[in-house]
Amino acid sequence: MLNKININPSIRTENPYYNRNTNNSKNLNFGHASSDKTDIDSGLKTKVAVTTGLSVAAMVAAIAKKQGFKLNPKTIFTQNPKDWAIFKIPNSNKTNGKILKLEEGEIISIGGASVLGGLAGGIAFDKKENRKAKLKESLNQMLGCICVPLAFVAVPSRLYKKYSKEILKFVPQIKNNNNSKLIKYTNRTLSAIPATAMTLTALGAGIIAGNKVSNFINEKVYKQKVDRDIKATDFAPHVDDLCLAISLIASESSAGNAISKLVPFALLVAGNEVGKAQEKTIS
Repeated sequence: MLNKININPSIRTENPYYNRNTNNSKNLNFGHASSDKTDIDSGLKTKVAVTTGLSVAAMVAAIAKKQGFKLNPKTIFTQNPKDWAIFKIPNSNKTNGKILKLEEGEIISIGGASVLGGLAGGIAFDKKENRKAKLKESLNQMLGCICVPLAFVAVPSRLYKKYSKEILKFVPQIKNNNNSKLIKYTNRTLSAIPATAMTLTALGAGIIAGNKVSNFINEKVYKQKVDRDIKATDFAPHVDDLCLAISLIASESSAGNAISKLVPFALLVAGNEVGKAQEKTIS
C-alpha cells in the first residue's frame, strides 16, 4: 500500500525531492517541471553539456550514416555546411537531393542518447550521492518528457497525414480571383488550423500523461502517494516536444523539415537535466 505523504512541516522525510521548508507536497520536482534547483557548479554544467552534446552528435551521425550520408571528414569539410545532413533542407522544387529524416524511431534514439550522455557526464563528474537522483531523472526524462508526449503526437499525426485531404475539404477558403497575396496567406492560415489544433491538443494530452507517468514513477520509487498537479509553468520547458510534434505533423514540407533540424538541439535539454540532477539537502 502506498502511504500518503505527511505534509506536516515538523516531520522530516527522507524524500530528496521533497522540500522540508514547505507543507505542500506538490513541490515534488521531476522532469522538465523542476524549477527549485540547488546551486550547481558551473564546471559540472559545462562538462555535462559536453558529454550530452557528444552523445547526441554520435547518434545523429549514426542515423545519417544509416540513411546513406557520407561521414568521411574530407567529404564533410569540403562541402558547404548547408549540405551537411543535420542542416540540409529541400528547396521548393526538391532538386537538392536526399535529406536526413527524423521520425519517431530516430527521435527516440536521439533522446535516449541525450539522456545517456547526460547521465554519463553526471556520474563521472558529480558527487556519488547525486547518482540516484540522476537515475531517477533519467526515467522521468525518457518516459515522461520524451516517449509519452511523442507517442501522443505520433499516432494522430499519422492519421492526419492519411486523411488530410478529407479533413481540409471542411476548411473554408476565400476566393482569390485577383491573386491577392493577403488572401493567399489567409487561406494558408485557415488550412493550417486543423493540424495546429491537433498538434496542440495531442501535445497537451501528452504532457498531462507524462506528468502522470512521472507521478507513478515517484510513487514506485518512494513508496509514497504523490499528488503533483500540472502548473502553467510546466508547459514552457516543452519546446523540444513542440519541435517533435511539428516535425512529425509536417515532415513532408520544407517548413516541417526545417523545424525537424531543431530536434537534436532541443533534445539536449533532457541530457542536461539528467546530468545536473541533485539530491535535495534542505536544512
